[in-house]
Amino acid sequence: MTSQTAPTGTVQATAPANVPAHVPAPDQIRRAPKVLLHDHLDGGLRPRTVVELARESGYSDLPETDPEKLGIWFHEAADSGSLERYLETFRHTVGVMQTRQALVRVARECAEDLAADGVVYAEVRYAPEQHLEGGLGLEEVVQAVNEGFREGERLARESGRRIRVGALLTAMRHAARSLEIAELANGHRDRGVVGFDIAGAEAGYPPTRHLDAFEYLKRENNHFTIHAGEAFGLPSIWQALQWCGADRLGHGVRIIDDIEVGEDGSVRLGRLASYVRDKRIPLELCPSSNLQTGAASSYAEHPIGLLRRLHFRATVNTDNRLMSHTSMSAEFEHLVEAFGYTLDDLQWFSVNAMKSAFIPFDERLAMINDVIKPGYAELKSEWLFRQTASTSGSSGSEG
Repeated sequence: MTSQTAPTGTVQATAPANVPAHVPAPDQIRRAPKVLLHDHLDGGLRPRTVVELARESGYSDLPETDPEKLGIWFHEAADSGSLERYLETFRHTVGVMQTRQALVRVARECAEDLAADGVVYAEVRYAPEQHLEGGLGLEEVVQAVNEGFREGERLARESGRRIRVGALLTAMRHAARSLEIAELANGHRDRGVVGFDIAGAEAGYPPTRHLDAFEYLKRENNHFTIHAGEAFGLPSIWQALQWCGADRLGHGVRIIDDIEVGEDGSVRLGRLASYVRDKRIPLELCPSSNLQTGAASSYAEHPIGLLRRLHFRATVNTDNRLMSHTSMSAEFEHLVEAFGYTLDDLQWFSVNAMKSAFIPFDERLAMINDVIKPGYAELKSEWLFRQTASTSGSSGSEG
């Protein structure tokens, strides 16, 4: 696969114009309209909900029963550097999501929490095959989650917030039900499900094991993303794109391995990185999660800085809000602190994500033009009036 990494020309990694006046405050970041493409339903529960659902269902394996202590445990376990402890966290959340009532509640609260954080559009993924231990069928799982999302949207609307949530049905890459889940996703398209995904350990489970599912979805003109390039590297990305035909890359952060930065700041893109950038393939980057899995040692060193400067189709996401103790606002705050990003940068990430969503073009365009851009324009105008008031006050005192 040497063709993937052969350099194809040199460009200069010049930083975008930094306008300090538009560097957003935390409150503005929370109010900014945000778009989320990569968020796991079983990775975003409220700690109190986990405790209460465990009590209701008789699940007795929680490491803590105090919600505050449990939330700390989830974050510490996911941040321990131990894959075993990280995977154990999902055993507990999935363990309490085995009834219709639990699924409705978790999905409802997910939509409410995202809306409260300023997210206006979200695609939330989950694996229906992991929620069958309580006797539910695959269809019942999808119906319950969709019901919860609609309830959450309604409650958010009643509280003065707006959000639209679409579901991504995920197949586990170590299992053998991907075609079945792909057919399930296709059967519920236009009824709350917007696409398909595969997830799980990349090493040893290449996406090509599920070619029948991807070929089926392509024949049906349906959308899918693939977890690739999170830990395994370039071969995973190459297979996801060139063999499977993924519309987006779940994470895709390891594309950085095909980019070489010289001491003089010049940048050489390999053939795979050039292809990803040229074709505008969306990268579902999850900074906090990527730090936990070792993709970078700090936010300042996260590849998103270079990928943004090189104008890849980069998007910002949460991955697992509970395990990473994060939110979309928190992710943006980290990036603002690390890179000095302005409201223009945050709008760029949000528009990128909305362009890459799995809903019809006209609906994406309406969200960009009628919700996202006006929202950021309003935030910028707040700065303008504050500056005007400050200048007026200064002039008066000097005169």
